[in-house]
Amino acid sequence: MTEPPALSGKVALVTGASRGIGYGVAEALVARGDRVVITGRGEDALKEAVEKLGSGRVVGVAGKAHDLDHQAEAVGRAMEAFGRIDFLVNNAGTNPVFGPMADLDLNVARKVFETNVVSALGFAQKTWHAWQKDNGGAIVNIASIAGLAPSPFIGAYGVSKAAMINLTQQLAHEFAPKVRVNAIAPAVVKTKFAQALYEGREEEAAAAYPLGRLGVPSDIGGAAAFLTSDQSDWITGQTLVVDGGIFLNAGVG
Repeated sequence: MTEPPALSGKVALVTGASRGIGYGVAEALVARGDRVVITGRGEDALKEAVEKLGSGRVVGVAGKAHDLDHQAEAVGRAMEAFGRIDFLVNNAGTNPVFGPMADLDLNVARKVFETNVVSALGFAQKTWHAWQKDNGGAIVNIASIAGLAPSPFIGAYGVSKAAMINLTQQLAHEFAPKVRVNAIAPAVVKTKFAQALYEGREEEAAAAYPLGRLGVPSDIGGAAAFLTSDQSDWITGQTLVVDGGIFLNAGVG
């Protein structure tokens, strides 16, 4: 059995981490020795993720990201279990609708913003007051390339991610100099969340990418590990595009 890495002394809270990108981020942070609190909606999936990541170093807190009590519980559990929260990774998100903005149900739009943007702010506020305000740290918001350009048929999602990118800049300005705040904007990553964008036609979808493949969760995990490391100590308010080069095609055609 492989020995776990030496503890780094750092603690992270990663939202929406029972699978997909969030799990990939948590996995990267655990691999370098961080202790991690992960959140997710499903109790069973969360328990399974904790067991796979290592129950001695990972705590799961089930709940809906936009629920204020859940946010408080997750931050409280992190402080209770580990005594600090150096890093917050806001990954929880939703995209429940596919279609034109002209016909978008405004209640659905509110749900998208509540989960993708307002919850990220809520977690940032609570983490700031619980630890980071006095002790410093870093926040990483998982945005999307859909927030950087028009994203047909997933417009509400794209607009919410554009708001998240601006939220990143706002918080970076307000939380400096103690807390750095950056965002990651992935293209299509092979997860259950993004399945509809490539399922049954992965080879065709990947052909559009200069690097010849779709993303995998560890691609985003590596970027998040960098943005929460000492190597990125002079980076804040930025959005790191992790897209396999797809944006290079923007001027083609």
